[in-house]
Amino acid sequence: MAVKIDYGNFGKFANQMNRASKGGFQKALNTFLQGLGAEFLRIVQDEIIHMKIVDTRLMLASFRKGKEDNVWEIRDGGLTLEVGSNVKYARFVNDGYHTMGSDMKGALKNPDGSDKLFGGVQARFIPGYWHNDRFVYDPGADEGMVLKSQWIVGRRYWESAINIFEKIFPKLLEKKIEEWFKNYFGMK
Repeated sequence: MAVKIDYGNFGKFANQMNRASKGGFQKALNTFLQGLGAEFLRIVQDEIIHMKIVDTRLMLASFRKGKEDNVWEIRDGGLTLEVGSNVKYARFVNDGYHTMGSDMKGALKNPDGSDKLFGGVQARFIPGYWHNDRFVYDPGADEGMVLKSQWIVGRRYWESAINIFEKIFPKLLEKKIEEWFKNYFGMK
């Protein structure tokens, strides 16, 4: 009984491995990783729009590479990509918040500098008046309204985007691996 090993294609395979290891594959992997980051940020933006989250477009724009307050950081030889937003209220919109929570600077302070309670509830007085159906802020007004602290439920757009991305990622990766094998090793 004998085993025959054909080394005929080994030289070709060795050359292809050489080519892939001389930066071609690393560059392709880095490009793919950046594409994944851009795709994830697109999904986050889609979720913000789909959920009809009220925004001045600052938060929405921050989920785009190169925009102000965007997080786009590549580390560890180009194999780690961190994406996100530095817009402070993006976390509150996602996770939820108290309208007058201690993490919102000065929100518990009333115009007189106190943090007194109205009817046992954290609240603050806002001077102004009502004009038709709109409140007009007027620091010199004798009347106004009292805003009570309440919990605003988070919209969870970030988690929704992660769930969507986790569903599409395996197919994207499989397609890319097939492409790499075809390009570097002539395999289908």
